[in-house]
Amino acid sequence: MFLVGLTGGIASGKSTVSSQLKELGCPVIDADVVARKVVEPQSPAYRLIVRHFGREILLDNGEIDRRKLGQIIFSSPEKRKLLNSITHPEIHKEMFKQILLYFVKGYRYVILDVPLLFETRRLTRFLTHTVVVYCDPATQLSRLMQRDGLSQEEAEQRIGAQMPLKEKRGLANHVIENSGSREDTHRQVLRLHTKLEDSMEFLVVRAIAVAAFAGLSGLFLYTVRLLVS
Repeated sequence: MFLVGLTGGIASGKSTVSSQLKELGCPVIDADVVARKVVEPQSPAYRLIVRHFGREILLDNGEIDRRKLGQIIFSSPEKRKLLNSITHPEIHKEMFKQILLYFVKGYRYVILDVPLLFETRRLTRFLTHTVVVYCDPATQLSRLMQRDGLSQEEAEQRIGAQMPLKEKRGLANHVIENSGSREDTHRQVLRLHTKLEDSMEFLVVRAIAVAAFAGLSGLFLYTVRLLVS
């Protein structure tokens, strides 16, 4: 099994591409979904967030108010860095568990849907392919304002808090151009899906994993023989 990183920018259309890949039967691990899971009430990350950001970020039911927390971190690089240092290790541990599960089930590859893939760079060394969902700046700004009901200034602030899409585009192996119609985006997703399905890279990775497992098994048996002899 090999890993494919999927990323983009806020309102670039990454979620649309991720959904289309799921519809095609691709296994997708969504870092945003995992992020919500690891900050559920009374989890280790939840307690640290409340300790550092205060109980005023909580909803009446005790859950974290993601909108209120977002307003804080998008206006403060230091607090954004602090939040990432709390959540990212927990997110990566949970994603690793899910990757292992897909591996055991025999999947050829898994797509990791990660918004900050290139910003953190913690996962990039494990990826065989990286995919960026790109759209032009004017389209991104318009979509974000319309989607989240933000003013132009608020939307520009949120976009400015991330690595520019143009820079991400230069780091990726594959680019999905999402400035146009949904149909055009879907055609590009189909081409990407075909490339991934036709790839034989999963055989190399699985062979290495099997060899490593065999080596460990041999070492274990050798150790047992020494102990009982």
